[in-house]
Amino acid sequence: MSAPRFTTLGCRLNAYETEAMRDMAETAGLRDALVVNTCAVTAEAVRKARQEIRRLRRENPDAPIIVTGCAAQTEPETFATMPEVTRVIGNSEKMRPETWAQMVPDLIGATERVQVDDIMSVRETAAHLIDGFGTRARAYVQVQNGCDHRCTFCIIPYGRGNSRSVPAGVVVDQINRLVAQGYLEVVLTGVDLTSWGADLPGGPRLGDLVRRILRLTDVARLRISSIDSIEADEALMEAIASEPRLMPHLHLSLQAGDDMILKRMKRRHLREDAIRFCQDARRLRPDMVFGADIIAGFPTETDAMFDNSLRLVEDCDLTFLHVFPFSPRKGTPAARMPQLPGNVVKARAARLRAAGAQALERHLRAQIGLEHQVLMEAPDMGRTAQFTEIRFETAQPVGAIIAARVRGHDGSQLLA
Repeated sequence: MSAPRFTTLGCRLNAYETEAMRDMAETAGLRDALVVNTCAVTAEAVRKARQEIRRLRRENPDAPIIVTGCAAQTEPETFATMPEVTRVIGNSEKMRPETWAQMVPDLIGATERVQVDDIMSVRETAAHLIDGFGTRARAYVQVQNGCDHRCTFCIIPYGRGNSRSVPAGVVVDQINRLVAQGYLEVVLTGVDLTSWGADLPGGPRLGDLVRRILRLTDVARLRISSIDSIEADEALMEAIASEPRLMPHLHLSLQAGDDMILKRMKRRHLREDAIRFCQDARRLRPDMVFGADIIAGFPTETDAMFDNSLRLVEDCDLTFLHVFPFSPRKGTPAARMPQLPGNVVKARAARLRAAGAQALERHLRAQIGLEHQVLMEAPDMGRTAQFTEIRFETAQPVGAIIAARVRGHDGSQLLA
């Protein structure tokens, strides 16, 4: 009998929740099961989930397979009809200890094969106290879940539900717990981070949470994961300007650089809003670097509209690009819009990725000769405060922050 094995697909929040599920499943005494935590962000993500489930069954013909995550929430029937799948569990159910406890006596017959409730009825996000994951260098803390926005391309609100916030006091307590265990860096994570606090008494903002964390904990480095720049509040901007422990790297949910496409996406910002935010943030913190999500080939996107997105890489001075070829998701408004030919979408994604590679190379080149404080993730690799990977010739202590001077780069990493 062995502990359950987990496969995580998709975002950092999924990875965080996998660790919470692992704790709950092992505490409940579940054994010999395979758990797949799925992603639903694109049709390709769902296809990969099905592919992974079939692979697991081939390699483990007798093991129960439990499927959960966003794809299980948005289309449970897709997985319930797969002969390889033993149980389908929704995103809310997967975070309840009793769900895992119920499966232990008789995984096949003790409970319903499909347990997926209405995610929109969920009103709270529990703070699951885990010891971090990945390496001893960095811990992730979920502070928010769900999304109140309805971008026309996105299925995620139907997988995650409406926005719910973890109270600030609970977040501070968890970070203090992680700091006491030796973690030097904490990353705040969620589905729509800048909506944090809207459902809490008094309506605090993300900037209020950041400043409270820095005031009430001794965490050496605090990071924010992906944010919606149009929702950045004044307190957050003040923290960017004045808090050296807040790391100078922000990943922005931009999606496009053309105003018409942004409107058809039902985004809340325009092109100039994105450019202005980047200029303002860099004025407050000159060493700030930006990553961004950009979709290539959104329905109705003309060559001129795409060029506006392409130019955004330079206009916002982006460094780390996540490029998504548009993939229609059944049930979203964008799936009903006039679609572009697949070869056009693929070609535009390639051009965006090439622009991203050039932007990264410019950033790497500019760091040569500079000294950085590097958090070591592995004996030979760490990340600067700007989240840039840096490779070392000699082994360093994992989890430590060390000073290193950049001697070169290899096109994707700095070299020390």
